[in-house]
Amino acid sequence: MYLYNRIEVMYIAIYSAFFSPTSIAYIKTVIDYLSANQHDFILVDRLRKHLDDKGVTYKYFTDDQVIEEKVDFLFSVGGDGTLLRSIAVIRDTKIPILGINAGRLGFLTSIKKDTLKEGLDLFFKGNYSFIERSLLQVSTKEPTEALEEFGYALNEVSINRKNTTSMLSIDAKLDNQFLTTYWSDGLIIATPTGSTGYSLSSGGPIVSPSSKCFVVNPIAPHNINMRPLIVPDDTSFEISVQGRGKTHLLSLDSRILTLENGNDIYVKKAQFNAVTVQLDGTFFFNTLREKLFWGHDSRNTQ
Repeated sequence: MYLYNRIEVMYIAIYSAFFSPTSIAYIKTVIDYLSANQHDFILVDRLRKHLDDKGVTYKYFTDDQVIEEKVDFLFSVGGDGTLLRSIAVIRDTKIPILGINAGRLGFLTSIKKDTLKEGLDLFFKGNYSFIERSLLQVSTKEPTEALEEFGYALNEVSINRKNTTSMLSIDAKLDNQFLTTYWSDGLIIATPTGSTGYSLSSGGPIVSPSSKCFVVNPIAPHNINMRPLIVPDDTSFEISVQGRGKTHLLSLDSRILTLENGNDIYVKKAQFNAVTVQLDGTFFFNTLREKLFWGHDSRNTQ
């Protein structure tokens, strides 16, 4: 039994996107914790077939629409990819997200899998703060159904070649002013949150989550002088793509679309932010040291 000195009863939504034996085990532990402490909760409906109810009837929500229940928090159980997907069921509701890491790296998740009970204790005792994270809003010249349904990204928007080894020609305008033509494998526009993701692996800078900027980062540019660029987060982008193929890929976090060349892409800061929970003691720079092994140098022990 996971008991603590309860301050108030909360209503929690539990979300997961990938149902491995590990994530199911953590979800069951969270359910037991919430039940033992008399908290109400609602589960994403794809969990139905993974839970042995044993006569218990749970409440569920679907992951193809915004949560209509007036929940206090959403618990995202998985890795960073799961937390990114959870944005689709929250959107502009301002429901804060607590990430529980059942994956590997976990830059966005606050609770580590080996300290689940302790992390939940901290949370329900109120030992946390909120981080507001900017999102990117994406649209196209010719309407794209998937973007009209949910055209937002928390980490990054990326353009990549498809079914070809040839480079893309990517014209970029910033605030209606021509920037340059990138001859490259693609282009990344990343938020501060996404700076530790795809952009980092493509040579981009690390940006603290509260920074008011975006990173523009070419992927394998043909001209070595093309470097990552940091711009204010009120910058609007217009991107036009050409290449030997007729189509290219457009990615919003983990969602991938195919677009026709010439269907211009428009990117700007969304009018709402995602709100995540940061437990006391889990600061961004601590996470960098831990996840990127900063300071793991034999000279530091001498």
